Amino acid sequence: MNGNIVPKKVFFTKGVGRAKMKLEAFEFALRDAGIEKFNLVRVSSIIPPNCEIIAKEEGLKMLNAGGITFLVLARLESDEEGVRVTSSVGLAVPKDRSNYGYLSEHEEFGSSKTKAGDKAEELAATMLASTLGIKFNAKHDWKRKKQIIKISNKIIRTDNITESAAVEKEGEWTCVVAAAVFIL
Repeated sequence: MNGNIVPKKVFFTKGVGRAKMKLEAFEFALRDAGIEKFNLVRVSSIIPPNCEIIAKEEGLKMLNAGGITFLVLARLESDEEGVRVTSSVGLAVPKDRSNYGYLSEHEEFGSSKTKAGDKAEELAATMLASTLGIKFNAKHDWKRKKQIIKISNKIIRTDNITESAAVEKEGEWTCVVAAAVFIL
């Protein structure tokens, strides 16, 4: 054993929760995402080499209630009526799957699902591109960066999972989560 744990699979999920208490809203968001029954351990942003991306339903069947479960988690909440909360996890996978890729978490107030999702995806792709020697002009928008990535033929996939909701009532917490959940 080399001293570290390397996940073999990953799935993506998202959820929304609403409640009077902040922690309860978080619990309901985890329930909506299907990951409330695990002891969640947040990790940073690397998708391991050869890590297989699987469907949420398949991944949930591989986990046990109460088990220690590693994930990249984006979480945001508010109790201010009318405020929109958005959480997103971006993904960038290299063409050469023997290399690692990137996951990025992004949370934002007032943003649409599309805008926040694009930011998370761009962040993951930019981090991976920098490790692969793909050069961007910092002023390029995400659409232009995507073209450069495609031309480089070094990144096979970028994507995101994003959840967004507006607080409906003053004093009632709304929590959104987006997650990449690892299977060992």
